[in-house]
Amino acid sequence: MDGNGRWAQQRGQDRIYGHRYAVQAVRETCELCAELGVKYLTLYTFSSENWARPAEEVSALMQLLVDTIQSELDTLMKNQISLHAFGDLDMLPAECREQLANTSAQTSGNTRMQLNLALSYSSRSELLHAVRAIALEVQQGTLNPEDIDEKVISGRLQTSTLPDPELLIRTSGEMRISNFLLWQLAYAELYFTSVCWPDFRKEHLQAALEDYSKRERRFGKTSAQVNATKG
Repeated sequence: MDGNGRWAQQRGQDRIYGHRYAVQAVRETCELCAELGVKYLTLYTFSSENWARPAEEVSALMQLLVDTIQSELDTLMKNQISLHAFGDLDMLPAECREQLANTSAQTSGNTRMQLNLALSYSSRSELLHAVRAIALEVQQGTLNPEDIDEKVISGRLQTSTLPDPELLIRTSGEMRISNFLLWQLAYAELYFTSVCWPDFRKEHLQAALEDYSKRERRFGKTSAQVNATKG
């Protein structure tokens, strides 16, 4: 969800104005995904690197997170969306952790779609912890090195209960992954748009999904092999 700060500065406003305005983009994206039958939607909400931003902006973002989770509870319930979060959540202020836990509990019975917030998240850090966990299991004799495969690695990640993403959308014209789900995105389709996140609306999401629907996901196979499997 990129471009909030630049969007605000282009309008002579401070960066947090862009973050606040972007809440509408989150709401519309969640609602349309739920309507279309998307089962999992993950939003890169706050990266580990974002802690290096000015303290005033970080503080405002944490408060905005609390306020938005509170104010959007009705939207989550109306659309039968459950809320989950992953990342280094211990880094978050106590109020944020409490609000996340409360809203996750309140929405736990919703089954239409799962909304995941990547908070204080770093994919490299996630992979590092997974490698350490696997190394410890080998050291303790509970895991044989020859048994380490992709499934084992995926099972030690913070997203172990989630399927790998099928589509990554990045806004604001930036064309990079920025330390997000590096392992999980191995075969995801990538879609980049110049629209900044505060301006992202349902029609932009529909354009991304339409583009995705025209792509052939081969996973290293040939088109003939894919079509034979479908047949």
